[in-house]
Amino acid sequence: MGNKSLSRPSLKEHSTPIKEGDAIPSVTFKTRTRIDADVENPFDWKDLTSEDLFKGKRVVLFSLPGAFTPTCSSTHLPGYEAAYDEIKSLGVDEVYCLSVNDAFVMRRWGLSQGLEEDKTPGSLGFKKVKLLPDGAALFTRGMGMSATWEKERGFGERSWRYSAVIKDMKVEKLFIEGGKVSQDYGPDPFEVSDAGTMVEYLKSVA
Repeated sequence: MGNKSLSRPSLKEHSTPIKEGDAIPSVTFKTRTRIDADVENPFDWKDLTSEDLFKGKRVVLFSLPGAFTPTCSSTHLPGYEAAYDEIKSLGVDEVYCLSVNDAFVMRRWGLSQGLEEDKTPGSLGFKKVKLLPDGAALFTRGMGMSATWEKERGFGERSWRYSAVIKDMKVEKLFIEGGKVSQDYGPDPFEVSDAGTMVEYLKSVA
């Protein structure tokens, strides 16, 4: 390989956030869904599109750098799980948590967080906040939220931390930490994408 760099920073077009009013990317999420079978691993693969999840709905989405990471686990996901019923009461159909992790990791993280599992065949995994695996970062790139951590943390390509209200496939409201996507960034800002800020916004437009 010689001196050829192996680094692959996020492309500019993948890390320039889309704007309020823009359409969200149309991608396919590779999820695992429960099946009606008495086996050790009662799950099968299920493709879900952006249209399946967002079309004709008003959805709160929050995205974070990684399952099992400190702020994501101590504050970000628990805050939305606790506020789930209040958020739903403010004209929201569903709450999704997205991370650039695979479906297996996302389920284990949800269980470790104490989320109540929905064991109904065909379910999205949990009864309140639903966890979306964006393992190949396709949705994240389409949102312009791709951040690559190399020297910092060694995460590779992940999602920048943000939250959004998505109404029928278009961005109604967007909260981006720091106001922009930063690459290989040391700090982990968490000031505007929290559940409290989201509830305040939803109340203000109710």
